[in-house]
Formats: sequence, structure tokens, C-alpha cells
Amino acid sequence: MRKILIVDDEKIALKNLEHVMKKEGYEVVGTQSGPNALKLLEEQQFDLVLTDLRMEKVDGMQILKKCNELYPDTEVIMITGYATLESAVNAMKQGAFYYIAKPFKLDEVRRVVKEALEKVRLKVENRQLREQIENYQGKVRIITQDNNMQRLLDTARQIAPTDCNILISGESGTGKELFARYIHFNSNRSNGPFFAINCGAFNEELLSNELFGHEKGAFTGAMAMKMGLIETAASGTLFLDEITEMSSSMQVKFLRVIQERELLRVGGTEPVKVDVRLIAATNRDISDAIKHGSFRQDLYYRLNVVSIYIPPLSERKDDIPLLSYYFLKKYAAIMKKEVTELSQEVISLLMNYDFPGNVRELENIIERGVALTNGSAIEVAHLPEDLRELSIRTFRKKEGKMPSLEDQEMAYIRWVLNETGGNKTIAAKVLGIDRVSLWRKLKRFGLE
Repeated sequence: MRKILIVDDEKIALKNLEHVMKKEGYEVVGTQSGPNALKLLEEQQFDLVLTDLRMEKVDGMQILKKCNELYPDTEVIMITGYATLESAVNAMKQGAFYYIAKPFKLDEVRRVVKEALEKVRLKVENRQLREQIENYQGKVRIITQDNNMQRLLDTARQIAPTDCNILISGESGTGKELFARYIHFNSNRSNGPFFAINCGAFNEELLSNELFGHEKGAFTGAMAMKMGLIETAASGTLFLDEITEMSSSMQVKFLRVIQERELLRVGGTEPVKVDVRLIAATNRDISDAIKHGSFRQDLYYRLNVVSIYIPPLSERKDDIPLLSYYFLKKYAAIMKKEVTELSQEVISLLMNYDFPGNVRELENIIERGVALTNGSAIEVAHLPEDLRELSIRTFRKKEGKMPSLEDQEMAYIRWVLNETGGNKTIAAKVLGIDRVSLWRKLKRFGLE
């Protein structure tokens, strides 16, 4: 039940408002005293405050100010017999929801109160969602119901307090940085900083400056000493994404940091001691990079004390609905839209898609859906065109090899048969071949 505080020094007006609001089903507290209203606000929270603007000792603006200080979610409606434009503008500027002039119409009061309480409801829900999202992302709760992922999380929790270096591998978009954050927040360094840097986003000179910092006068424009991320992450964790993109000379410098626990700033001569945990990640086959000489084997051994491989989303299909609804809540809150559902057709399409971009691609799809829908649900029409059609399939690598044309043909025929409920006549029409040709292909592929 919504709780309303009514403040009016006119007894009759107060009683009328109390009667109307109680009849609407609200819990009502009324007072003729401004100072008493302030006391009530300090003792309890209200969803809505209706207050007279002009009162002795404590006026409506002071009550509005107190509400803003104590309860940001509470809305305030100003009621006054002195309906000047200047007063209305000032009240709205200070955060009042609406301004009603006496003599007021009860229907108007009912409508404005209903709208104000709806705004309160949305603010509270959005704040709770933001807090939930912050809880997921700030404290890093990885959303999964996949058994393999649960085992990975068990491993992550076990190794988090050990302070050893970790190498995370997996395709782009699988959540390698999120995993690194999860390890950090479950470690003894959780009160320290977490910094992430993509080694492939900088050339060697810029990456060196970002990681190691520089001394004053080290180069033109170096007007002051600057600490690099390795120093800044002291007592915390440094996450190095796309570590295989680091140049050979940078790898040598970084190896020294790991071995000696010290660094030289650019232009510096005195070594600086560092205390940081390192978590590296790559979406490449690092053993192949070592084999071709683009990545140092000794650095690999130093980083790869513990190895974690995050599987692609296509290998953990059960997580798709769970993640979809998480992203739905997240972007509905961000965009302030009442989107709460995914249609069954959308879920079906998502479950049959291979997601070459993994979780990041799923997030983009749901964000797009929330942006496009004008209703309470994301429908097929709000999905990208390739997902809507699904006649163009995404075939990902299996066991390190690209699928052959025959593999693709077999997979496509199997999918068409599944979509047509096993009706070979309809399937043949969709495939553009006659029924006899389809029968021969089914026999050749062992799909009879």
C-alpha cells in the first residue's frame, strides 16, 4: 500500500484530501503543521508528499528540500492558493513533481497523485535494477547454469586467493575480462584496484608508456612523472587482454617485471618495486604463436601458472535464455522502458543460432530489441535480419578445422527437416530439389 503525507494548515482542505486519498486505497498521514511534517519525515519514509506551499514557520519549499535530502525516490506535489507562475517555476526547479492551484478539482488531484506514484514505482524499480546490475558487474556475479561453467567458477574461486598468475583463453566475447574481475573480487586483493588494458589497442611506444609510465623529461611533452598501470594497480590486479599482440621487445620488458617484481619507467634509471597480480588473456592459439616465434615461451610459462578456457556460447546453450533475460532487464532499466518479455519465437531463434560473437553478440541483439520495441516484449521483428531468416547459418570451427561443404549441406538439410517437422515434401521444396534427390542425400548422409 502506498504511503502519502499530506501537509496543509487549512483544516478543511486537509480533511478533504485525507478523505479522498484514503478512499483511493492509500495509507494516509495528515498534519496541519510544517515543523511536525519535518519531524514525520525524519521518522518514516513516504512514497508521496502533498504539501501546501505557503505556511507559517515551515513552508512547502522547506518540506520539498527535506524530502530531496532524505528520500530521493519520494515525489512532492505542491498545493497552494497563491498560484503565481514564479512560485510554480521555482517549485518545479527544486524538484517538485507537479503544482496544483486552489481551488483544485478532486479528479485532477487523483490523476496527478496516480501519475506521481507511478513515477515513484518506476524510480524504485529502476534503482533496484541498477543495484542488481551493479551487484552482478561490480561484485562480478557470472550468470550461468551450465555445468562446465560452474566447474570453471569453482576453479576460479579456489585459485583466487593464491595470488598466482593466470592465463585465460577463449573466443572474443566469451567474457574473459569478466572472469578476471571475478577472480580479483574473490581474492585477497579485492580491496585493491582492478585495471584492464588491451595490448592490441596500442603501438609499442604507447603501450610501454601506459604500462610502465615515464619520468619527467623522458620525451617531448613529458612535463611531469607519470606512473604506469603496473604501478597504479599496486595491491590489486592488472588484466592484460590480447597478450599475444604484445611486441617481442615489450615481452622482454614484461618478463622482467614478472621475474624481478620491479620495472623501469620510460626514461628512468632507478628500478621501481611493484606488487601486482597479473591475469592475461588471448583469443588466439598461444601455442601456435610460440611455435611461429611471435610469443616467448618463457613468458608463456610465467603467465600460465593456471590456465582457464572459457567455452563459446554455442557450447552452453542453456545459458542463452538466462543471459537474454538478464540483458533484457539491464537495458530496459537503462532505457527506462517497460520491456519484460521475450516471445517464444525469439527464444527459439536464439537457441538455434550459433553466436559467432558469443555473449557480446547476444547482449547487442537484446539491446537492439529493447531499443526497437514499443511494447512489453521483444518480437522476431525486432531481431537482426540474419537471425530472422536463419536460412543463412553460422558454421563455426570444430576441433580446429573448418567444416567441409558436405558438412554444411548435411547440417542445413537436418535443420530444414527439423523446421518442417520432418515433412520431406515441404523440405524438398525449401531446398529447391525434388523428393527423390532429397531421399538420396538423406541416404548418403545417414539421415533417413
